[in-house]
Amino acid sequence: MEKAKAMCSFGTDEYGLQTGNVKISELHDFKGHPFKVEQDIQLFELMRSIEDKGVLVLLIVRSNPYGEGYEIIAGHRRKAACNWAGIEEVPVIVREMSDSDAVIAMIDSNLQREYIKPSEKAFAYKMKLEAMKHQGKAQGNSLQEMSEQAGESMKTIQRLICLASLDKDLLNMVDEKKLSLRQGVDLSFIPEEHQKLVYKVISKMSASLSLEQSARIKDASRKGYLNEEFLKDFL
Repeated sequence: MEKAKAMCSFGTDEYGLQTGNVKISELHDFKGHPFKVEQDIQLFELMRSIEDKGVLVLLIVRSNPYGEGYEIIAGHRRKAACNWAGIEEVPVIVREMSDSDAVIAMIDSNLQREYIKPSEKAFAYKMKLEAMKHQGKAQGNSLQEMSEQAGESMKTIQRLICLASLDKDLLNMVDEKKLSLRQGVDLSFIPEEHQKLVYKVISKMSASLSLEQSARIKDASRKGYLNEEFLKDFL
């Protein structure tokens, strides 16, 4: 923390938290951050708002546990918008927390966004579940707590976590609504080489899968007769 303090002058707010301005170059994305920051119209509008009014909501950071500077807990999009606008310093709140607490805080702050891709939720829920496990919470209690906080059923959260095991090309198809959540879950249970084979065949054939077909593919993989010839005939 001494190195971090030396980078800028901090004050203390009414809650006893350190606040101050930090150079963007000293801010590092959260390790394993599962949420994509894209230069889309929403980020452009945020950039224009920051140009007009400044950063109204302070970024939340902690001292970077992997080196110099700070690790962002909440504010990756604000950092990107400021970068886009050519702003060199941003206001931050520094909160020191354990790795597990930091993961949970980072996930919770991002789950408030209006639209989140299934792939982002998949890795976010997986990270949060593992962090809660490190805190000593039972998986059932963790899933129930996550369900209540996110407003999604425990079954949906479990299915989304399964997607974290899905091949990236198939996962992109779920994001693009070319595969449903249930189909993605079915395919997540087959070995990686079979997943790549499924993507290769359906891409080459421009085929779409039904729920019955994804379940049959899962069963064929489990029973050992899934191959390219089977897929081409089956589809």
